[in-house]
Amino acid sequence: MNDQLTPLRQLVDRSNRIGDDASLVVYGGGNTSAKGTVVDHLGREQQVMWVKGSGADMRGSIETDYPALRLAELTALRDRGEMTDEEMTDLVTRALMDPGARRPSIETLLHAFLPFTHIDHVHADAICALTNHAEGERVTREALGDGFAYVDWIRPGFELSKIVGDLAHYEGVVLAHHGLVTWAEDSSECYQRTIDVVDTARAFVAEHSINPGPPPRHDDMPDEELETLLLHLRGVLSHTRHRVLRVDDRLREVADHPQLDTIVAGGVSSADHMLRIKPLSVALSDTGPEEVARAVEEYASAYESYVERNADSMPEGYSGHDPMPRVALVPGVGVITTGQNTADAKVAADIAVHTHGVARTVLDSFGEPEPLSDVETFRFDYWPMELYKLSLKPAPAEFAGRVAIVTGAAAGIGRGIALSLARSGCSLVLADLDASGLDEVASTIIDAGGPEPVTLAGDQSDSSVVRSTVATAIRHFGGLDGVVMNAGIGVTGSLAELTDEKWRAALDINLTSAFALTRESMRALQVQGIGGSLVFVASKNSFSPGADFGAYSVSKAGMVQLMRIAALEGGKFGIRSNAVNPDAVFDNSRLWDSGLREERAAAHGIAPDQLEDFYASRNILKRRVTTADVAASVEFLLSDRSSRTTGSVMTVDGGVAGAFPR
Repeated sequence: MNDQLTPLRQLVDRSNRIGDDASLVVYGGGNTSAKGTVVDHLGREQQVMWVKGSGADMRGSIETDYPALRLAELTALRDRGEMTDEEMTDLVTRALMDPGARRPSIETLLHAFLPFTHIDHVHADAICALTNHAEGERVTREALGDGFAYVDWIRPGFELSKIVGDLAHYEGVVLAHHGLVTWAEDSSECYQRTIDVVDTARAFVAEHSINPGPPPRHDDMPDEELETLLLHLRGVLSHTRHRVLRVDDRLREVADHPQLDTIVAGGVSSADHMLRIKPLSVALSDTGPEEVARAVEEYASAYESYVERNADSMPEGYSGHDPMPRVALVPGVGVITTGQNTADAKVAADIAVHTHGVARTVLDSFGEPEPLSDVETFRFDYWPMELYKLSLKPAPAEFAGRVAIVTGAAAGIGRGIALSLARSGCSLVLADLDASGLDEVASTIIDAGGPEPVTLAGDQSDSSVVRSTVATAIRHFGGLDGVVMNAGIGVTGSLAELTDEKWRAALDINLTSAFALTRESMRALQVQGIGGSLVFVASKNSFSPGADFGAYSVSKAGMVQLMRIAALEGGKFGIRSNAVNPDAVFDNSRLWDSGLREERAAAHGIAPDQLEDFYASRNILKRRVTTADVAASVEFLLSDRSSRTTGSVMTVDGGVAGAFPR
């Protein structure tokens, strides 16, 4: 760390180093500051404090994540007797050198009231392990000595800032359920002091660990049982909104611990963790469908009851948080977390690893972990200061938390559908024979900021591959909501000329694959219990076949009939089935490869390069049909906008009178 740099640059470098250590802070946790002098727009020297902005993550942070505030305006507030959170936020914001800068940390005054140049506040696991039990103050003094002040839990704000400011004669301050505050005049010294104190705490905890003996043996949950659990759990959790589930084995030892319920009852290790994993987690020791539903419903009921009892203290006009848990600990599995996508669910898992790891450490070293009170736990989730952090996140996309399978996704219509759904936030399983094509589509989605898809290369006319496709959706995302049956090939030849092999290929790839995927997905959707949508990409040829295109036309007509049967049988489970009938889609399509373009052009008496315009000229609208047009229709049929539509056929052909559904 270069101490010749400016205080702001030193602050950023120090914060980055802290942020790289998840045992110190995770995902926006903690805050750091530095004080120095700047010259304002009138050439005047101003004493300022740079502090981490609200919601900023120390890991990878940059200078703009640390707004500068006029220090004199902050220290002037210290003599006030009391101040509401709203008043504090307003006055702190007025002290910004740049009114358009990022909103400063809710603990800005804590940093301002301490008369030191560099200050670190971390939520270190080792420190929380010292404090989060009935003997927290005694154990902390024994571990760190009398040089560190100890403060019982007080919610961040003006009162806590004044208390910590009055403890500047100590070497640092330990905050119960809230971490460590250290300081120094030199940035490197400040960082090293933070690390040294945490290392001391870590060593003390290790010395006092009481080996509880091997946990009771829990065999790995069988794949089939895990898939059923995920479907049941996702079904219960998705009654308020759709969400992706993610399995993580890093908490396997915690989940298998003989006192798992005690660990979960210990709550979060640091108050900052509450915002991202909810006030509590749920332990699923019994994974039967009724037991899973009961555990989640009890959690949600307790949450909603508290909100109802304390409605008068909630922010005005605030509609409330989602009452469903984000974390479930399961013996034989580890932890299952939820989110809008797997990246979001991983955030919850990362925090759970630390928060429940601390509770397990406390239990094995000092006795039963002591949570924050229920009142404090639930109040924090509705605290306006923390709700502001949530407001920084963009509104979820239409398909956030939803899962869909798209076959034939490596090119053409399937590729267009995949890209469109990903832009709308959908988590995808992409299937095709072409592995390299799938990789290209996946890379395009990731580069565009979409949820990372899962790819599966294989023959979808093989039932075992289809079963693997559905199982992949369940294992990676917890279940599924939509299936797009798009895999297909074009087969030409008159009926008199068609070989058995060509006929079977058309039926196997275009129709049998759709049947197999319909069967497997309907089984999963019935277990999940929240409905779903099946979309069959058929063809204009379903209703208006072409000569020398018999095998293709028959297979696509069969898809439409299959769709209708699926609609009849799936309706009582809330499973909708619909078809789209495109015509003459050329962009990025491989359907026209292997001589099909030339054959169809010859059949119509035109040159191959005139085929697209020929098809456009024969439809009513005189327009080309693109993959984007088909994707828009498929997206509509997968969405809640078509929630009252099943058994229908949507034409996407520019208007071919002979193919009107009838």
